[in-house]
Amino acid sequence: MAYHFDFSWIPDYAGVILKGLAITVELTVVGGLVGVTLGTFCAWARALGPNWLKPVIGGYVELIRNTPFMIQLFFIFFGLPSIGVHMNELVAANIAMVINLGAYSAEIIRAGIQATPRGQFEAGASLAMSPIQTFRHVILVPSLQRIWPALSSQVIIVMLGSAVVSQIAAEDLTFASNFIQSRTFRAFEAYFLTTLIYLTLAILLRAAMRGIGTIIFPRRRRA
Repeated sequence: MAYHFDFSWIPDYAGVILKGLAITVELTVVGGLVGVTLGTFCAWARALGPNWLKPVIGGYVELIRNTPFMIQLFFIFFGLPSIGVHMNELVAANIAMVINLGAYSAEIIRAGIQATPRGQFEAGASLAMSPIQTFRHVILVPSLQRIWPALSSQVIIVMLGSAVVSQIAAEDLTFASNFIQSRTFRAFEAYFLTTLIYLTLAILLRAAMRGIGTIIFPRRRRA
């Protein structure tokens, strides 16, 4: 028996799809900005920070990098209320994505810092800069430039991983597709459309990251 494709339900559920898309984008933007900021701090702490801080940050990075994202999400949303810490689905999803991306981006950024020639550290010291000033003005930007493609890929991976937040009823794009197929019984069409949207988001996010890179790291004109 031939399968008959039916996408006639799309206008009826356009609002559900757009809401899910908006939440997925919000999770990506918040997770990306705050997560990379957290990762930058952690990378500095592990590479150049005080000795007492290094094992603390190292423990956080290893814990997150060696446990499933879904378990981290469940711990935040289902586990923390047991000790009195309550939050809604969207807040829990945002926190989980920030913590996850922070750990992964920390190692990527740290690799860029460790590849920095020692002379750049000495140049900062010769200009009477503090270690923080040297890191901010001399080390950070070249380090980010080295690892920007890898960091961009990690942000995209976290965006795609945000589909897991539907498991705690956060109304993202995957939640929307689950809702639609449960009402229309058109599972193939619902998930096919969701796949196309995620693919489009990934392509657009990669282009956006590339554009941000050209702004932050302008190419120097050759003389």
